[in-house]
Amino acid sequence: MTSEEDEAWEHVQRIGSLNRKRQIEKSKTAQEFYEELRNGVIEEVAQHIERLTGFGKDTVDGLTIYIRDLKK
Repeated sequence: MTSEEDEAWEHVQRIGSLNRKRQIEKSKTAQEFYEELRNGVIEEVAQHIERLTGFGKDTVDGLTIYIRDLKK
């Protein structure tokens, strides 16, 4: 391998080590993981509702507020 390739592999390994370290430091409980995932899905739904054009702005705003209130 060239020295550029060696440096690139070392960089990849360093990043992998840092990511593993962060995962260990910030490991989430199953409940935290579930709630984060759930909140992400709820936010995605709210964003899609905001794009609806068949209803008035007040109706769409009310729906998105209601949906976002479902987050934990």
